Amino acid sequence: MSGRIEKTGPGVFTAMDVAASGLTAERSRMNIIASNLANARTTKTEEGTPYKRQDPVFAAQPAFGTTGDPVLSAVRKVELSSVRQDDAPGQMVYDPGHPDANPDGYVEYPNVNTVTEMVNMMSASRAYEAGVTSIESLKAMARAALKIGR
Repeated sequence: MSGRIEKTGPGVFTAMDVAASGLTAERSRMNIIASNLANARTTKTEEGTPYKRQDPVFAAQPAFGTTGDPVLSAVRKVELSSVRQDDAPGQMVYDPGHPDANPDGYVEYPNVNTVTEMVNMMSASRAYEAGVTSIESLKAMARAALKIGR
């Protein structure tokens, strides 16, 4: 025995990396949802159009890059791959006194539904909490393993 520790596969630190990637993704999701909520009544952006709801797109990425090992290749991290604009039409509201009203007196408001966004925020928050719980469990397992080694 050489006294050298050989890596045999995914371990506690890999699990923490995977869980941390989930936390980062959920934090990004919450920021996008917060932006949608903040702009729910923005009728004119720099482009001169109503704000369009933003939607995060996630992708699973190999935690170890491309390997020939099927076990290592199965371990995935989550990343925010892009932010997609929701092209659904906005809500037309009759408000002839509004500065952005069209000639018929209608104003196009953003396609942001605050109830849907709040449900999305609650879902992201719960997913974030689950990620924190998994990291806490991993830390407890690592501490227990270190005590065994003493």
